[in-house]
Amino acid sequence: MIGKIALEEHFALPETLADSTPYAAGGSWSLLEQRLLDRHDHRLSEMDAHGIAFAILSLNSPAIQAIPDRARAAETARRANDALAESVTKRPDRLGGFAALPMQDPDAAAGELTRAVRELGFKGALVNGFSQVDAPDRVAYYDDPAYASFWGQVEQLDVPFYLHPREPLLSREPIYEGHPWLLGPAWAFAAETAVHALRLMASGLFDRHPRLTLFLGHLGEGLPYNVWRIDHRIAKMPRGIPARRTMAEYLRSNVFVTTSGHFRTPALLDAIAELGADRILFSVDYPFEDTRDGAAWFDSAEIAEPDRLKIGCLNAARLFDIPVRAG
Repeated sequence: MIGKIALEEHFALPETLADSTPYAAGGSWSLLEQRLLDRHDHRLSEMDAHGIAFAILSLNSPAIQAIPDRARAAETARRANDALAESVTKRPDRLGGFAALPMQDPDAAAGELTRAVRELGFKGALVNGFSQVDAPDRVAYYDDPAYASFWGQVEQLDVPFYLHPREPLLSREPIYEGHPWLLGPAWAFAAETAVHALRLMASGLFDRHPRLTLFLGHLGEGLPYNVWRIDHRIAKMPRGIPARRTMAEYLRSNVFVTTSGHFRTPALLDAIAELGADRILFSVDYPFEDTRDGAAWFDSAEIAEPDRLKIGCLNAARLFDIPVRAG
């Protein structure tokens, strides 16, 4: 398929680059480093070779979210967004941006998102999970009441919030100790992000802000495949949950998922069955995944052609006002 739009595609600043060293497959750090720092040359060549017309870029993980100092987090986020905006300005026909946000300070995060959207022309925000605040072992999740005004501003700006994974802190999750193969994309990313997303839904966030849009990568971090059981057991064990609706209802009304890093047709078909093709968008997770793998799988996946067109480009074109170049 020609004309695909991808929206979980990453870059790094020199000062955030080291955060990605654990995810260099097979010792290929030099290649990953080059591709994270490159925002035009090889990246655009890869897009051209595999039918991707447009990509929305975002900062690598955890980056800003792992800077406990609030002032330094805000300053680094601003520099990351300015650097990305400069790259987008050079190729606005091919690239867009998601803002990095200093979620350590909800007011600063709201201000930076407003600047990024209104002044830099960004498409929304991508935040790498929970934030460490003031101390390395003190964390914040965004269902906390301190973020009430932040979410109001996100809704007012009418842009999506992409909740991207990060590694859990081993001091808080000792179950991973001695089992490094379960960390990162293999398991911990999805488990961490799914619980965070459920906290947001269960908090009543989408009742208070019904126009708010949440994005989840990796075909929904497992939630589409578990949501029936989640709702089934919540209903049988009422515990004063603040949410007015079921988790499945929020998934179908306020959440979009992408195919980033999850190139498996049965999983995609299950997501289509649970959420509908209108709520799924193509992505690769470049450069942590190979563009060839993601594009070749999607182009040949045994799904209905109208669904392929929606997922590959039409949904993103509608949501982000991107010209369609499908063919």
